[in-house]
This record gives sequence, structure tokens and C-alpha cells, in this order.
Amino acid sequence: MANFKTFGLAAALFLACAPANLWSQQNAAINSATASKMNAQPAAAKSDDRPALQQRNPRYQVMRDDILVITFALSPELDQTVMIQPDGYVTLMNVGSVFVQGQTLPQVVETIKKAYAGTLHDPIVDVDLKDFQKPYFVALGQVGKPGQYDLRYDMTLTEAIAMAGGFTNGAKTQVFLYHRVGNQWVEAKEMNVKQILQGKNVNEDAQMQPGDMIFVPEKPSPTSKRW
Repeated sequence: MANFKTFGLAAALFLACAPANLWSQQNAAINSATASKMNAQPAAAKSDDRPALQQRNPRYQVMRDDILVITFALSPELDQTVMIQPDGYVTLMNVGSVFVQGQTLPQVVETIKKAYAGTLHDPIVDVDLKDFQKPYFVALGQVGKPGQYDLRYDMTLTEAIAMAGGFTNGAKTQVFLYHRVGNQWVEAKEMNVKQILQGKNVNEDAQMQPGDMIFVPEKPSPTSKRW
């Protein structure tokens, strides 16, 4: 019972605290059975929050606190560096507030061109990403060093656990990997890390994605009662 409560608490914490923007950049595929069921529902019941099919090599989508460098080839007096505000807007010189959160850089360029269409004729605009929120993963439960870690390179589940200090003595080797696939959708996988480390099913060693959370449960006590 204690393990079940701990698992439920971790899942609730994950749903409440994980930034939706980071998860939305790496959407997981829906299986065909689920997709068929959802398509059979009335149109009014469908939600825009349903997980979308995974895209290959998706472009980065800008988010709050990102810093953009905007240059105008023919109007350098309008060159500017802006930060995306918490509400997703940037304040542009001579234009005002423009919403850009969730857009890729090419989309931001088109948004800025439209914003200046009233004052500039067919402007040549370039947008560079000067600073952005670094990708990360979270490890909780029975690991040596629970916490948040930078995801600086391609990393598998077992490598992420090693970075978080490895398993404690009381850890189960069947762990849970959570991945957000929409504003209200989270994919949860139970992974048998022991078999992977023993050379079995090594292809199932999941690739970590930005914002993923690992939860390592505690082994049940030998004296605990079974419910």
C-alpha cells in the first residue's frame, strides 16, 4: 500500500509541475486502437489536447524567457534583442506586443514580417536564438541523487539513472518513465532495468526526451502485509 501511495504521489507531482512547453516538443505516437476510438467520438467531444503523432526531427519551439536577436537587413535601426515574456509575447520596436510562444524560428520570422507590414515593404528579417531553456530530465524515488539534470546529449534511461547516482539498496529495478505528450496527457512506461543491464532486451533501453521523469519505487519490506 505504501508503494502504491508513493507511486501515485509522484505521478500527481509530475502532472502538476512539469512544464507543458518542453513536453510538447517531443510528442509520442498514439496506437491505432486508441486513435480509432477517439475518431469515433462526436466532434464536440474531441479535444485539441489529444496527443499528436510524433514528428521526425521536430523544430525547436520558442518559449517564455527565451532571448531572440532580431535583425533587419535593410533597416538596421530596427535591430533588437527581446525576451519572451511569461505570457508568450515580445515587445517589438515601433510595433508593440506580438505573441510568439510555441512558434518555430521560421514561424517567428513570418510573425515579425506581418507585424511590420504596415511600416516596411517586404522586410528581410532574421531571428537567432540567443538563449533558451536547457532541456532536462527529473529522477525521483530510490536513486542516489534525486533531482533535475541537464539533458545535454543523447542519453538512455539506464544512463540517466547512473547520472542520478544509480539505485539505492532499497530500490526496485522495475522503474517508471513518464513522458508528456500533450497539455493533459502523460505516457507512463514500466521498464525492467535489471534485464536491460543483464544484456536482455537492450533495445528497450528508452531514449530520454526533454522533460522526462524517472520514478524508482522502493522494494516492499519483507515484513509488510499484502493487501
